[in-house]
Formats: sequence, structure tokens, C-alpha cells
Amino acid sequence: MPVEIIGRGTWYDKTARELIEREKRLGRSLALIRTESGLGASGLPHIGSLGDAVRNYAVALGVKVQGYNSELIAFSDDMDGLRRIPAGFPRELERWLGHPVSHIPDPFGGCHESFGDHMTSLLLEALEACGVEYTFMSGYRAYRDGLLNDEILTIMENAGRVGKIIREELGQEKYEEALPYFPICEGCGRIYTTNSYRYLKDEHKVLYRCSGMEIKGAWMEGCGYEGEADVLAGRGKLSWKVEFASRWRALDIRFESYGKDISDSVRVNDRISREILNFEPPMHAQYEMFLDKGGRKISKSAGNVFTPQVWFRYGSPQSLNLLLLKRFVGTRSISPDDIPSYMDELDDLEDIYFGKIEVADERERAKLKGLYEYCWMLKPPKERRIHIPYNILVSLATAAPRGREFEYVREKLKDYGYHPRDDEELKKRIEYALNWVEDFKAPVKRAEISQREREAIEELIAILKASETEDDYQNSVFSASRSKGIPPKRLFELLYQALLGSPHGPRFGPYVSALGKENVIKRLEEFLASGDPE
Repeated sequence: MPVEIIGRGTWYDKTARELIEREKRLGRSLALIRTESGLGASGLPHIGSLGDAVRNYAVALGVKVQGYNSELIAFSDDMDGLRRIPAGFPRELERWLGHPVSHIPDPFGGCHESFGDHMTSLLLEALEACGVEYTFMSGYRAYRDGLLNDEILTIMENAGRVGKIIREELGQEKYEEALPYFPICEGCGRIYTTNSYRYLKDEHKVLYRCSGMEIKGAWMEGCGYEGEADVLAGRGKLSWKVEFASRWRALDIRFESYGKDISDSVRVNDRISREILNFEPPMHAQYEMFLDKGGRKISKSAGNVFTPQVWFRYGSPQSLNLLLLKRFVGTRSISPDDIPSYMDELDDLEDIYFGKIEVADERERAKLKGLYEYCWMLKPPKERRIHIPYNILVSLATAAPRGREFEYVREKLKDYGYHPRDDEELKKRIEYALNWVEDFKAPVKRAEISQREREAIEELIAILKASETEDDYQNSVFSASRSKGIPPKRLFELLYQALLGSPHGPRFGPYVSALGKENVIKRLEEFLASGDPE
């Protein structure tokens, strides 16, 4: 019985089909199916922020694969107030706490119109590097230009029902007294310190006091100003408890995935969308957050931000797409240490895509080939590219003499049986490895080796000569260490120092297989002969 493959066989294709079928059942137009991603603008964009947009775009691509037009809206939350100063940012920003980030001057040389524009531009640059096509919208400009006016009026006219929904969903009674709209204070220019307490329907204005607000566990004092604000003048914003819903209706959004950390806001907005705005909310998918290796959520303000730009220094945008698209659910811990493995895994997917590696199961083969295509945003290379294991490039980059690194690596690759073309792809890969060595492979002074340690390496060389498999190569270290009474850990340190200039390295068996047994033996023999790694 033939196996049905939906689209390219991935989760994103399956989700796109579910989305299309849902829209058909709702009777809505299929002329354009929009997905959305909110772009945080209050600090350096991290990989989680990028992942939100990349995943929503992948679903939009899945819709296109099935013959329908789609679009990703990248909506910058640049009307949000600055809640705290991100780690590493100028302390001068303290005076701007509570102000909309679109109203704060760019503290990095004034190259952008505002702090918010600068932060958003970094994320947009990363999206473009990853191949994401999007339609950009600024929250600041959306409010200024009246994009959400109809939704604002409906929300304000039904503020009592809105407050009840928020209390029922979250147990939060605040919006049964306050209105879900924050004017920008005419007195101090801050946004979160204002408290709207009365709505004048005929004038579409709110009366407010700048009384202060608790933000991130700290109290931000208001300036005491009392005044009124026209909710259609673009001098304020809706609360998050209702803004998502307003955007969904105003922009006709049909799909938006979201992180687990905002699940409460999404649930409330779903009800607001249905019960107040009479718009069926978009289909959702929830994903979990990226953590740093210490188990903390990656955060702009906490100082553990891992930006896409950091990844691009050591690995390709497509390898980052693989990290983001490979799994949708489940928390993952990441750091730059993961980049080499994703670079190599992308090469393996490419080998599957071009038929160099066979996958017997038809469904699994389709899924892996489809994943590769999505890593390239459905614009994969027309032919298989150069594949050189990352650890080999790092090994060569470690040994390369200053001033002629590229030439040295090219020459050695030819010696090892690789015959790369002199093209941009090779240059990029060498540059990634050189950057890796520069930042993570500090020079290690070689300790003197004892006669027994020398004999252990000689024994290892002899065993390697008779070995044929990765398991044999791995076990040879333990055999030599037992034979000469050397702790395995010490012998591994010596081997990596000889081969990589560092006491640590990748798993030895696969490394030997990738570099070539003869090449490893040659380098170990040179190490013993000269006293220094090549």
C-alpha cells in the first residue's frame, strides 16, 4: 500500500494541511493565508526570538507547497516600554526606563531612528540571512497610522466584558477596574506607569493617572500627572491581554505559534478574539524555550543572550535553521559548542537529499529530505556541496601558521584526500573554523611527556595500523593505556594536544575515521619526533 507523504513530509507540511482544512471549515477566504511572529525590540534578539519567526515562516512555506498563497507578518513590538536595562547595555538607559522603545534614542551611535529600531534591525538581518521572506510591520507605526483603530474602539466599548474574561482566565482583577489601554504619559513620557480609569466613548478618549506600576517585581513610580488621551492618536497601546487578538483581526492572521512562557496571554487573547472581536483566532502550536547550558532561559535582560550573530560567526545560517526546525516541542539547552555538530548534521542531510546516503524507510527519507529543504527555505543547492567534517577544519585551523591560514588549510585538505574547489563555500567553512579557533582554542603549552607516555602513543600507533573501524579506533586508546599503565584520560589529553593543540576534542574514533587513519598516524609520529604538534 503506497505511503502518503504530505508536502515535503515534515511537521510543517502536516501543520499547513491542518491549517488549510481548518480555514475551509471556517469558510474563510483562502486567497492569502497569513502567519505572524512578534519581534521583541527591548534588547538584543536571541536565538529563541529568531526561532519563533523561522517556525512561523516554515508553516507559511508549507501552505505554499500545497498550492496556496501565504505570507509571514513580522510585527515589531516597538511600542513596548523598556522594563529593565539589558546586561551589557549603557547605564545611561536608566533614564529611559518605562518609555516606549520606539521613543528612546539609539544608544549605539545613532545609526537607527530609535533603540527599538536598532534592536529590530538585528533580528531582521538574521531573518534575511536565514532566507526568511517577510512583511515587516512596526507596532509604533501601526498605532500611529490607525491600523488597530477598529479593534481599539471595540475593546474600549466592551471593557467590562474584557475585564471579566481576564479575571476568569487568569484570576487577575486589575482590568475590572482599569482599562486595557496604556497612554504615553504627557508628563514624563513613560507608558507602563499610566492607569486608565474611565473611557469617554463619544470622544474616544481615556482619562488616566501616571500612578506607577510593578514591572518585573520592582515598582516603577509614576510622575503623578493626570490627563486624557485619544486612543486613536497613536500615543499609547493596548495591553498584551488584548493586543494579540486585535492584531489577529486587523491583519487577518490564520496561524501563530508561541512560546510556553506566554501561553496565558495567548489563551486570554483567544477568548477576546472570539467573544469581543468576533474573529476566530489563529491556529496555534506551542513550543518550549531554549535554555543555556546552565538550565536558565535565554534572556535579553539576564545577560545570557545567545544571538544569531554569534552563531553566524562559527556556522552557516542553514545550520541554525536546522537547530530551529529539527524539533518543535521540548526544551533544549544550547551553546556555541553545539554549532560544529549541526554543521556536520546538515551535511549528512544533504547527502540524504542527493542520494549519497540511502534511507530505506520511505516516510523517514521524505521527512529528512524535506527538513533539508526547509533548512534552505525550499531553495536548496542544485548539487551537493563540499563536505569536510568541522573537527578536521578546526584541527587544520589550529595548526595553521599566521598570515597564510587559508592557503595552509587548502594544501592540507588536498594532502588528506579532499579536493575542494576554490569557491566561496570553502572560504566560508575555513573562516568559520578559524573564528572557532580564535575564540575557543586558546594556545595550550604542551607538558613534558614521560617515557611511558611516549611508549603508550607508540603502542597506540601500532594498534591503529591494524584497526579498521571507528569502534576499533576508539578502543585502541583504552588498549594502549592498559598496556602501558597510563590513565585513559591522560592519554586522550595527549592525543588531542598532538592533533588539535588542545587537551579536549571530539570522540576519538569518529575523528580518526573522518581525518583518515593514515593522516592521524602521520601526525602522531611527527608529534613524537619533533616534540610539537604540526
